[in-house]
Amino acid sequence: MIRAATRRLNNPESTMPMQALRCGCSHHPLHCIIPPYMLETMAESADAAVRKTAVAAIEVSAQARTLRSTMQEMPAMAALMSPSGKKNRQVYDGQHLGQSSMPGVLVRGEGQPKVADVAVNEAYDHSGRTYDFFNTVFARNSLDGQGMTLVSSVHLGHNINNAFWNGRQMMYGDGDGHAFLRFTRSLDVVGHELTHGVIAHECNLRYQGQSGALNEHFADVFGILVRQWRLKQSAKKADWLIGRELLGPAATKARGLRDFGPGKAYEDDPAIGTDPQPKHMQSLYTGPGDFGGVHINSGIPNHAFYLFARRLGGPAWQLPGAIWYEAMRKLSANSDFGEMVSTTLMIASDQHGAGSTVHKALQDAWQAVGL
Repeated sequence: MIRAATRRLNNPESTMPMQALRCGCSHHPLHCIIPPYMLETMAESADAAVRKTAVAAIEVSAQARTLRSTMQEMPAMAALMSPSGKKNRQVYDGQHLGQSSMPGVLVRGEGQPKVADVAVNEAYDHSGRTYDFFNTVFARNSLDGQGMTLVSSVHLGHNINNAFWNGRQMMYGDGDGHAFLRFTRSLDVVGHELTHGVIAHECNLRYQGQSGALNEHFADVFGILVRQWRLKQSAKKADWLIGRELLGPAATKARGLRDFGPGKAYEDDPAIGTDPQPKHMQSLYTGPGDFGGVHINSGIPNHAFYLFARRLGGPAWQLPGAIWYEAMRKLSANSDFGEMVSTTLMIASDQHGAGSTVHKALQDAWQAVGL
């Protein structure tokens, strides 16, 4: 069952029942883990509880667009520096209020013990693990490379189905308990959203079309690498799913939010519909929805990275991750898939030799997805 909101991606004239609440912040995109087409599908669910929380999540996304736009233009101004210049986490309780009341009440700072609130502890631990990953693997000191404080707010609004990076801090909804559980549960989701902060301080990829799909792709890659690094998983042993820990009891046919592998993360699911991500350029989405398919077409380079990493074997954060990290630093705001291919191949050739096993594996991976 391909749900109406998925079909609507290819029909800009279509509307949803509450058109004024269309998701996605059309003029000023927001980096959310739950894409607009999924929320629109949920807003038409037969389950009244799922519909209600989907509309609330759409409203929250819309409220954040102006701040996100400003912060994207001036990412350095958004950085709150760590007093020590090292890892510094601050986790706030949003107390179920709106974004205008964020960050909320500070409940746990760097080095302080666990508190009774599991969402606070998850946000603290997962942001710390993301910091440790970038610092250990790439010698990067926080998102900006200069010790930016990692600020998180939990309990945003009431049962909000999303988590996002707004250019200054992380915000987490608690989920509705039906389609999704609390959004602090997933390390790869936290890593994904914080990677948007890294991207903003490097190539700052424009959130539209192929450059926007690369933005989402890099966030997916480093989000999943944080988890694999933490679990010490090899590329062949990892499941390559994003967000599996978020799925609630209503998502009965979903394995995750996104799948780097050849299959769909969810199909004909009664709560969230069918995964629209392509794995090959022949199926490239060219419509206006999702800012030109930023969450959709990211599936193509995602699958290429998966093929490359599995071909090499071993830890994906090492050789493949190093090439991708260097590429992220070399690209520019308007880079497209073609530039991504040429840049990664150049890095592989420079670091490992033209025609080397690594270089050939990367060529084959890009060719396998039509690039």
